[in-house]
Amino acid sequence: MKAKLIAVGEHAPRWVAEGFGEYQKRLSHWLPLELIEIEPGLRGKGRDPVRAMHEEGQRVLGALPKAPQVIALDGRGKSWTSEQLAQRLEHWRGQGRELAFLIGGPEGHAPEVIARADETWSLGPLTLPHMLVRMVVAEQLYRAAALLANHPYHRA
Repeated sequence: MKAKLIAVGEHAPRWVAEGFGEYQKRLSHWLPLELIEIEPGLRGKGRDPVRAMHEEGQRVLGALPKAPQVIALDGRGKSWTSEQLAQRLEHWRGQGRELAFLIGGPEGHAPEVIARADETWSLGPLTLPHMLVRMVVAEQLYRAAALLANHPYHRA
């Protein structure tokens, strides 16, 4: 099984890219994870943020692989413990579909992206910088895969 992390935003700061890359490398034999960066919609004075979100949503949907299991990161989604995420990962593996984790832009996901999602996942009630979310998702997927493999990384 493979996974894609489709994230609105380009050119992550070096520390984010390095952190994400570390967990991406660790995950590679359990769950290959590809990062796909989506160009953000135009924002600023005189720009419509709803239109920007819609444009981002169209690009996100266009980047989806064929027939994936789609998990949108959303503050209104379901929060999981690391153990629960491991159970979800095991369930998704059983379905045999490619995984697509989606990170939206500053206003979140367009309604059509949420409608396409099979599940929504919340990292908790805090608002996190979207670039940081990339690294957190990669680390939590690594932790879940390590739990399933009985690897000692996770110590609760």
